[in-house]
Amino acid sequence: MAFADNLKQLPKISHLAALNLIDVDDSIVATIENKAGQSGSLAVYNHLAQLYGAIGPEAARKGLELYAEHSEDARANPGKHPNIDRLIGLIERGETLRVKQVFAV
Repeated sequence: MAFADNLKQLPKISHLAALNLIDVDDSIVATIENKAGQSGSLAVYNHLAQLYGAIGPEAARKGLELYAEHSEDARANPGKHPNIDRLIGLIERGETLRVKQVFAV
């Protein structure tokens, strides 16, 4: 399925303002906000965190499936899709990021 179709299957994210991605040193390495251009990634990362409890290599592989055609574009154009690049890096390095939800008020 295409990314747009996959997004329709994911849990809603209207209750979220953002997600913070946290490394093993308890540092926030990225924030994905609920705004135009990032809401699709917010939905993907939130879903992965719900399924896996964190974003590690296995979750990242599932994320690349969900990103569908954008995953191939990211591989062909490093830097164009930073949230996909991050998943590829987690797989390559065998790393895991914790996810902290930031709720909308």
